[in-house]
Amino acid sequence: MKEEDVRQVTIISGKGGTGKSSLIAALASYLQDHIILADADVDAADLYLIFTPSKTVSFDYYGLQKAFIDEEKCIKCGDCKAYCRFDAITDNLTVNPTKCEGCSLCYHVCSFAAITMNDVVSGQYFISSTRIGEMVHAKLNPGEESSGLLVAEVRKTAKTVAAKNNKQLVLIDGSPGIGCPVISSLTGTNFAIVVTEPTLSGYHDLDRILQLLKQFKIPGFIVINRSDINEEIARSIQDEFHDTYPIIGKIPYNSIFVKAMLEKKSIMEIKSEEKEDKDIQSTIERFGDLILEKLSIKD
Repeated sequence: MKEEDVRQVTIISGKGGTGKSSLIAALASYLQDHIILADADVDAADLYLIFTPSKTVSFDYYGLQKAFIDEEKCIKCGDCKAYCRFDAITDNLTVNPTKCEGCSLCYHVCSFAAITMNDVVSGQYFISSTRIGEMVHAKLNPGEESSGLLVAEVRKTAKTVAAKNNKQLVLIDGSPGIGCPVISSLTGTNFAIVVTEPTLSGYHDLDRILQLLKQFKIPGFIVINRSDINEEIARSIQDEFHDTYPIIGKIPYNSIFVKAMLEKKSIMEIKSEEKEDKDIQSTIERFGDLILEKLSIKD
């Protein structure tokens, strides 16, 4: 399979805590014959906790360059410190790498070529074997600012792995919010599924993420999780957004998610005879079938 034939679907949320990762884990379990799973939440990756990767291959990720001052060339004029807006140059005229933003202004103002911009390892990304197939995930080092670039690397690697394994779909777990890593997880995707909850903060953050999808002309669908904790706001979400971004389902509050989390499983791996549990699992199957149908992927 060619990489350009691989489709991509991103699961996102306007805020943390909506149950996005639980939903994507369930979808990944159900669609495992068709997908490569990509965890693009590089600042707080957690899918590996559910799928316990093994046989991991790791790669260093080089983000923004950092400044380095050669003490043998430096004449201690202090121009670099005077011009640095991030207070990354110490009183001893050395570079604090945690504060350095890689803007290279100090490099350009140094008249004695005492400053160089060096590549540094900003994190790692991984290709791991799991019980549902291969997963691509990453970890950004604390304090690093290039999360969007690392997300792009995760997605690029996932498409390569998918094509190699004849998988037609990359299922992407995006970061919450509307920042750079979210944009990076959405760019070029076939469509997005937005997970929200019926709370005031959930409502307003859903509005923001849908504006982002509209700005980038990305089609999307809405899932209301824990839909019964505030039925009034759930109705408001449906009335306000359904015409533009259809609501494909509502998932009521259910302790099966907690049980799955404690057992390091997806809810599709939980054996239960409770009708409420089976109904939720059937809803996940319906979501998965909808994804396959929208992308013309045959079972």
